[in-house]
Amino acid sequence: MNMENLSINDQGMLNIDIMELPINCVVVISEGVAKVRELPEHGEYKIVTHQGKVRRMRREEGEEF
Repeated sequence: MNMENLSINDQGMLNIDIMELPINCVVVISEGVAKVRELPEHGEYKIVTHQGKVRRMRREEGEEF
């Protein structure tokens, strides 16, 4: 799943239909923008910030040997 923008309405409310989300995911909100990303089965998901703002979301995958 690619990064998907979620809508925030004029009143600042974020409405999410959990039935449409992946089973394991992360929702990140920064500067009035909300994004959802599916978590890898094995690996790490890093959220890089700079001056209190999200700058990068990095996914590192692996697999069991």
